[in-house]
Amino acid sequence: MHSQTLESRERFLFFTGKGGVGKTSLACAESVAMADAGKRVLLISTDPASNLDEVLETKLSGQPTAVEGVPGLFAMNIDPDEAAAAYRERIVGPYRGVLPVTAVANIEEQLSGACTTEIASFNEFSRLIGNPEEIKDFDHIVLDTAPTGHTLRLLNLPAAWNDFIAENKTGSSCLGPLSGLKEQKDIYSCAVETLKDPTHTVLVLVARAEPASLREAARAGGELREAGLNNQRLIVNAVFEAGRSDDPLASSLAESHRDALESIPESIRTLPCTEIPFRPTGAVGIDRIRSLTHTDQSEPVSLDIAKFPPQDLKADDLDTLVEELAETGHGVIMTMGKGGVGKTTLAVEIARRLASRGHSVSLATTDPADHVTGQFSELPENLTVEAIDPKKETERHVAHVLATTGANLDAEARELLEEELRSPCIEEIAVFTAFARTVAKGTDQFVVLDTAPTGHTLLLLDTTEAYHKEVSRNTSELSEDVRELLPRLRDPSFTRVLVVTLPEATPVHEAASLQEDLRRAGIEPWAWVINRTFYGLDSNDPLIRAKQRHEYGYLHEVVDNLSGRTAIIPYLRADRPALA
Repeated sequence: MHSQTLESRERFLFFTGKGGVGKTSLACAESVAMADAGKRVLLISTDPASNLDEVLETKLSGQPTAVEGVPGLFAMNIDPDEAAAAYRERIVGPYRGVLPVTAVANIEEQLSGACTTEIASFNEFSRLIGNPEEIKDFDHIVLDTAPTGHTLRLLNLPAAWNDFIAENKTGSSCLGPLSGLKEQKDIYSCAVETLKDPTHTVLVLVARAEPASLREAARAGGELREAGLNNQRLIVNAVFEAGRSDDPLASSLAESHRDALESIPESIRTLPCTEIPFRPTGAVGIDRIRSLTHTDQSEPVSLDIAKFPPQDLKADDLDTLVEELAETGHGVIMTMGKGGVGKTTLAVEIARRLASRGHSVSLATTDPADHVTGQFSELPENLTVEAIDPKKETERHVAHVLATTGANLDAEARELLEEELRSPCIEEIAVFTAFARTVAKGTDQFVVLDTAPTGHTLLLLDTTEAYHKEVSRNTSELSEDVRELLPRLRDPSFTRVLVVTLPEATPVHEAASLQEDLRRAGIEPWAWVINRTFYGLDSNDPLIRAKQRHEYGYLHEVVDNLSGRTAIIPYLRADRPALA
């Protein structure tokens, strides 16, 4: 891996990365730098929890708006929820008054998922890059939150555009009746070809100097290479250098970042790479945005800043949380949250502590078994690890669907069905079914679930008819475990959901959105866990002290406004177990 400064010659720049890695700030920094160099730039966000207005200190809308203080820079927000609502109505509208009300309701529920939101956002963006007239006044187009490889593959599947779609023999995909997509063929094709052209488009993978974040960047890069986006760059954000060599906490953090960069995944190790130094107070405002591209690695911090805020937060520690969880003697504990917030390691730690109290515990995860068991020096006798392999579960589900629903289809219809079965929604349902089997074990032991089903999947189960016909494509009856799953998850005496987040803007706001989804599905989170905070830790390093003050507002946002109860887990030194 080597470092280089931020600079781009391509017209289209796409930033992608998990929540909280800083892709919005870096997309803004790149946009401001290009505008400062005399270019006309359009910056677009498709993030449902977009904070682009706040970062740029400019009120934005769904139309290009001039950014104050940066001549030549324009920005806009594509609201995914509004785009999805408009997309759903365009698809469902023709069926109103034609199909029964229940059938229309099933289609609408089916179109409430991540695939629909993703394709709707891409639909809006495609209008821009697929129609040269729309962007003729701009030298560069920057997109915060790039389309996934799944979207690009779906829109590039030849069979999805043939005349068979209009006949709609197999019903509808996760995007609704595919006939509704046919009219967009030319626009999508132009957009996809533009994205795949390395002379026009560069994909920027954004990560933190943390193993999980770098692995996710490698995964996303591989998925997008499969879809034809081969021109890629890597930005590693918030690389920490200790300001004081005599500070144990600062030295430990700097060492962990160096170790992560030395063990970067091979698939992204040779990419052109930019390292951005740690900024404790975020990047809100044009001056701070500009500072991200400066070569000066330091940030002025007042040395008389308080070491950390007063201990006034009403929050528990992890021991208190586990003690209360253990009181029931059995049941299901689910850790939920966006990637990179530490939910896997939290699940492992909870399982470990319950087992140490003598309880029988089953830890179920979608991580490979050797990754999870590697976190145990010795696996306790009363703790078992069940690795739910998404790939194997999906293969099992797809084989069943093809053997039942696909058995009597002609070659063309079967080809389309196979394409639909490559959707992430199918993997979600396959893994979900495996989770249902595992949850059933919670009647007489503890089951700790890492990476639990999303609120959207749970909603689909609320109408078993919709789940049965529109999602699973399964001609057999739903299993008893699946039928009982939602009632079990809604039972607060049986299931406790822990929403995991970090004390930063994007993770907190995305966790709030997840909580809304869960409540819509009739599930109330039992507690929030704020992970890896510097709150309350003793340090004389000026950057860490500034970071503590910056986190304070997000800690209070969770404790005061979002969570009924909260546990705070501090950043732990490298010589102690870390929930990372």
